[in-house]
Amino acid sequence: MTFQILSKTAASITDLKRNPMGTVLEGQGDAVAILNRNEPAFYCVPPALYARLLELAEDAELAQIAETRKNGDTVEVSLDDL
Repeated sequence: MTFQILSKTAASITDLKRNPMGTVLEGQGDAVAILNRNEPAFYCVPPALYARLLELAEDAELAQIAETRKNGDTVEVSLDDL
């Protein structure tokens, strides 16, 4: 069976156990695919990238909310009233 690896860098669980920070640094800020018996088991994601992914997910959720509301009722508001 074949598996798609969604990162430029991959390492084994053994490599991760042997040198966790070195394995993370190998990704140079990108995710590192951690393989178990040559199959992706999980992705090791640095904090900055994780924060960015959370921002993108939140933006997508807000865009979906805006899309559902765009044809709804509107209310006139004066900027002075805010």
